[in-house]
Amino acid sequence: MTAISVTRARENIYQILSEVNSSSQPITITNNRGKNGVLISEEDWNAIQETLYLNSIPGMAESIIEAGKEALEECSVYDPDGEW
Repeated sequence: MTAISVTRARENIYQILSEVNSSSQPITITNNRGKNGVLISEEDWNAIQETLYLNSIPGMAESIIEAGKEALEECSVYDPDGEW
């Protein structure tokens, strides 16, 4: 992970924000007090939030793993009008 000083981040915030959004690579912003931060794109932040939410549902992670093991031809097609 790239690390830059808060001073450099302040000087180049538009370029750094563009880099984070185009590369999806987080950037650590450091200061001399040891209280660092991490800059990530909004898209990556939303993905992290969704993952945390899904992992908070009991059995969801196991269900996703099991579904990933199924052969594609055995999967059913989503029917929005179908019953659960």
